[in-house]
Amino acid sequence: MEGVLWYVLTGTRGGTNRVRLLRALDERPRNANQLADDLDLDYKTVRHHLDVLVENDVVKSSGDDYGAVYLPTERTRSHWETVTTIIEQVDET
Repeated sequence: MEGVLWYVLTGTRGGTNRVRLLRALDERPRNANQLADDLDLDYKTVRHHLDVLVENDVVKSSGDDYGAVYLPTERTRSHWETVTTIIEQVDET
């Protein structure tokens, strides 16, 4: 899982936005529209990054498609120290 986190959050284009999404979801679960508003990102951009995070088991959705609320997976939570390290590294750049 650590390799997946490093790759998805730093090794690909868009990693910075995925870090922002994950940080926001750590604060509280939200749906895509709330994330777009809170982070001042385009809704389609948020949906794309959420899809990447879901495909890689970093976040999961709860609820129906449109109003689905996203939150970090238990697997991600169990590697939160790695997430914190990645967030600190992204913040430095």
